[in-house]
Amino acid sequence: MTLPDHSRAFAAFVAPARARPAPWRLAAGVLIAAGTHLAALLVLAHALGALLPGQPGPAAALASGRTPAGAVAVLMSFAGLAAGTLVAARLLHGRGPSTLFGRGPRVIAGFVAGAAAVVAVWGAAMLLPPGLEGAQPAMPAALWAAWLPLALAAVLVQTGAEEVLFRGYIQSQLAARFRSPAVWALAPSLLFGLVHLDTATHGANAWLVVAATGLFGLAAADLTARTGAIGWAWGLHFANNAVALLVLAPPGPLDGLALWHTSYPAQDVAAMAPRLALDIAGIAAVWGIGRALTRG
Repeated sequence: MTLPDHSRAFAAFVAPARARPAPWRLAAGVLIAAGTHLAALLVLAHALGALLPGQPGPAAALASGRTPAGAVAVLMSFAGLAAGTLVAARLLHGRGPSTLFGRGPRVIAGFVAGAAAVVAVWGAAMLLPPGLEGAQPAMPAALWAAWLPLALAAVLVQTGAEEVLFRGYIQSQLAARFRSPAVWALAPSLLFGLVHLDTATHGANAWLVVAATGLFGLAAADLTARTGAIGWAWGLHFANNAVALLVLAPPGPLDGLALWHTSYPAQDVAAMAPRLALDIAGIAAVWGIGRALTRG
């Protein structure tokens, strides 16, 4: 992947970060963001324990997102991550919230275009093997439709929080201190991949998931640099997660909002490898579309 030097739009996006670019400030800010996210998860766990005292089974299902309400709650808890990032940017860098998004029209236009690119690519991919092969109904269509508006809002919060942190905050702060894309694009993408490492859920596929997620991070970093806003990255992330969580998901954590389940778990190497390969091809396709529609 060839990443551009600072475009005029990206230079404007990075400009607010240049006032206080010290790496220690960024490190402290990431810790603040992570701490607020952890606090939100602890509040969620405490609330579930209070609502369902002495019922570990239902409480565990909610906490792991294996029910619609649980999945929405887990995704909404990412509001803590977003809040922590905004607080860190203000306290440590003197940056307002808008500086982590980019210009409003660019964010909106990029979000819509990015989401549309994913829908087009994944719509076509579903027609290819493995596609919907072996998919099993996970919930009645009417119930799924009833949950859909809240589910989409929850995915919007979750993906927006991650994009504000990784592309809006970490990438821009690194770019203010280091000119090389090897730092400001690769470093947050590697971190983005590693925070998705989950051997308990993905088993032997865990590092393949990290690789696919890291590649997505690179595509998002590039499109953020080309446009000077997180809109494209957020749109790609939102639509990708909406498909993965709300349409077809392996049985396991955060499957509570899926219309269909795969016939195999996320730990099944033989079954998941082709799907992960398709994921990587899809990332490359939407990144190519994004580059074609944006200017460096």
